[in-house]
Parts: sequence; structure tokens; C-alpha cells
Amino acid sequence: MHCAVIGAGAWGTALADLLSSNGHDVRLWAFEPDVVESINASHENRRFLAGVKLSPGLVATHRHEEALAEASMVVYATPSQHLRRIACDGAAYVPSHAVLVVASKGIERHTLALMGDVVDGEVPGRDVVAISGPSFAVEVAKRQPTAIVAASHSPFASELAQQALSSDTFRVYTHDDLIGVELGGSLKNVMAVATGIVEGLGLGFNSRAALITRGLAEMTRLGLVLGANPATFAGLAGIGDLVLTCTGSLSRNRAVGLEIGRGATLEEALAGKETVAEGVQTTASAVELAERQGVEMPIVQTVYRILFEGYPARSAIGELMRRELRAEQDT
Repeated sequence: MHCAVIGAGAWGTALADLLSSNGHDVRLWAFEPDVVESINASHENRRFLAGVKLSPGLVATHRHEEALAEASMVVYATPSQHLRRIACDGAAYVPSHAVLVVASKGIERHTLALMGDVVDGEVPGRDVVAISGPSFAVEVAKRQPTAIVAASHSPFASELAQQALSSDTFRVYTHDDLIGVELGGSLKNVMAVATGIVEGLGLGFNSRAALITRGLAEMTRLGLVLGANPATFAGLAGIGDLVLTCTGSLSRNRAVGLEIGRGATLEEALAGKETVAEGVQTTASAVELAERQGVEMPIVQTVYRILFEGYPARSAIGELMRRELRAEQDT
């Protein structure tokens, strides 16, 4: 197939390389001119995925019309806060028959839209697929065995993404719960920030295990209200991605939380970082979405207070533990 990948960060580059290695004709759109030059001249994204040799057939461009021409599948892998603008900029060049695969994860500020809805709103009339699951970009690029989920309301679209992306080291399962898969991929970043804070405070493995487990309960609770299948959160896009992002040393969101737990401000924790920690902005969106839906999410609320209201992390964790006692399962 002709494939376009929009966004040449680490994740977009890894997916473009995977598709190209699978034999597809791939054009990777990058905002940064140096990224285009690096990929085309030396088959390496020195800025976002340094040290990984990319498929020689992969071509980068900064022109939407060149990237999207004749594409049967378009993969969006931009930071969530830029997705709407970038999708809109290229919308006129997306072929009418193209399947849109959304690899971005997050909840848009103020509109509280999931990324699939953002793309559908800007490039309407096409089938939308969301891909999510435990997948650090550098490990995918280095062909470490990885499994993810491709979710869509259209079986044709999810199977197209499955066939295009699957390889000997990258296994894709199809799913029909678009909301659950997207929500799991978004909220796990908030829980990873929380886990990093706990670790930065010097708390132990008991604390981390409790936070991950109760974090999953919060994710599921919001998902149910929004129409997701609760079983989705027990799969790759739920507990799978949650565990990886909360415990893996490559997790950007965990790293930000770790610095804040050790005493840094949010500005200090984010300063000088080339890559985006999606969990920071998603925390604000998730708090607003939970309030709108009347859903209790104490961990998300606590992370918000620490990040945006300057509340001391150690005091906030203590307040979580002193909350009113209750049954484990929601009634």
C-alpha cells in the first residue's frame, strides 16, 4: 500500500519504519526540517530516535501533499495538543478512500475529545482506527517483540491496520471498542506520572502496586460511563499499557513524576525535554472530563493538585490513604 505517517517523533518514526520494512510505500511527514534531512540523507532520525537505522525505502517530507498523495492508510502520530491543527492542515490532501489510523494518545483540552474524534472531525468521511498497547517506540524500532490493539467500528479498517503493521516482531490484535482502547491509552499516562511521584518520594513497591491497581479501577470507572467495554481495560490497551508506562525506565511520564516526587516543580521537570510527556496535559483534561461525567477519580485529581496547584506531593499521597474507607468493587 501507499502509506502516510503524519508526525516524525519517536513513535511516528518507528511506525513508519515498520510499515516500510513490511514492504509498503511510506512517506513520513515531519514538522522539523532537520528531521526530514536526517532521515533522507542518513536513514536515521537523529533528533527523536537516535542510533536506530531506518528502512532505506522510507522517505520523509515536510509537505502534506507529498506525504498524503495516493495514501490508502494514513497514520497520525503527532503530540495530542497539535493533532487537530496538523490534521486540518493536511485534510484536503487525504484520499477519500483512505483509512485513518490514530496513534496519538490523549484527551484534547477543553473539547475533551479523544484523538480519534479529533481526526474524524477534521478529516470526515473515512474509517478511523485507534492503535494502542504496551509499546515503547525505541523497542519497536529495534524489533523487540511487541503486541498492540487496533480498534475501530469498522472491521475492515481494523483488519487493514492489522495486516499492514503486523510482522514477525509486531503483533496486532483487532478490537471493536474504540472508546475503551483510546481512553486506556490516554489515562495510563496520568497514572504513570502518579507512579513516578510515588517512586520519587521514596515509597516502596507496595505503594506502586496499589497505585497501579487503583488507577486501573479509575480508568475503568470513567470508561464505563463513556460507553466502553470494561473487559478492554483488562487487555493490552488497559493493564498492559498501564504496567509498561508505570514501571518502564523508558517512560517519559514516569520520569516527569519521578522528578516532581524528588522536589522539582512542573516547569523544572519539563525543562529541556525534546519529547512530550502526554500525561501532564491529559491530567487536566481527565479532571474536567471526570467532573463533567460525575465520576470519582481521586488519583487523577491528586496528580492535578500536585502538578498545577503546587500541592506538596507527600501531603497529597497521605490524603489519598486517609480517604473514607469503602469496598474495593464499585456497586
